[in-house]
Amino acid sequence: MATSTPTRGTHGSRPGRRDPKAMSPGRQAWRSRLWRFDDKASPYAYIAPFFLIFGAFGLYPLIYTGWIALHRVEMVSLDQMDWVGWENFSKILQDDEFWTAVANTFVIGVISTVPQLLMALGLAHLLNYKLRASTFWRTVILTPYATSVASAALVFALVFRADGGLLNWVLDFVGLGDTNWAQGHWSSKIAIAVIVIWRWTGYNTLIYLAAMQAVPSDLYEAASLDGASRWQQFRNVTIPALRPTILFTIVISTIGSMQLFGEPLLLEGGTIGAQGGSEHQYETLSVYLYNYGWKLGHLGPAAAVAWAMLALLLLIAAINWLVGRSVRKTAA
Repeated sequence: MATSTPTRGTHGSRPGRRDPKAMSPGRQAWRSRLWRFDDKASPYAYIAPFFLIFGAFGLYPLIYTGWIALHRVEMVSLDQMDWVGWENFSKILQDDEFWTAVANTFVIGVISTVPQLLMALGLAHLLNYKLRASTFWRTVILTPYATSVASAALVFALVFRADGGLLNWVLDFVGLGDTNWAQGHWSSKIAIAVIVIWRWTGYNTLIYLAAMQAVPSDLYEAASLDGASRWQQFRNVTIPALRPTILFTIVISTIGSMQLFGEPLLLEGGTIGAQGGSEHQYETLSVYLYNYGWKLGHLGPAAAVAWAMLALLLLIAAINWLVGRSVRKTAA
């Protein structure tokens, strides 16, 4: 006797299982509103932890520092705050030592940033070609960045020592005489700049290398067909493609130079290093802030220095933005 294969739905739905089509209109409207709310609110819930952490550890300290800058607050009596208005800002702006620290920070930033970025650009160009053990060389270049600033500063302090330092031994060996690196106005800045260059060149090299590898190879092939040498390809193809990255590294390096603290502090160490040299010849803004806040205990002027550093950073960022905008217009 022939039998037919039962089809789906012949015997109805399973007992206890509710048909979705039987959902009431009110329940459907409620689920639709819930879905729309979830679609709009979920992105904010995902990014909320960042803003909460930023508000607690970034925005609140910044605002509170500005509030302290308008008061007279001493380290020994943190619970006593006397309103002084703009007196702390006026005090530091009339202090010659503050402008000395600004000049030192600017000079050290220039003589450390320019050679650092040029060296990083050249090293990235070399690593961009096919080399044996390329991963090894990239790791070696990044090793100084992984070294702590205290370790690096202490090692270089031994290198630049006036008595028995390695660099003075080499200079004396070749007949150039000794140099008191920490006591000289320019030699101390050069010594700090060398530490900064040694630590950050590898970091910027990898940034440039990543940007170079994103440049289309068709551009290099077209340039080589036109008879361009490697130097001409680097100048006319690589550099224009890396302009946004170069501007980014300039901004990052500028921010880093404004925050120089460990290198000048540990160049000589002790009381002299904490005041930026016997004549404040290598005192940076961070060291100046440290002296006001932690050595003298005057937190009001120290907070004013912090806000002055922020204002300088914003000014430098605005200048870099205007320069970048002008470069983009010229390229277009």
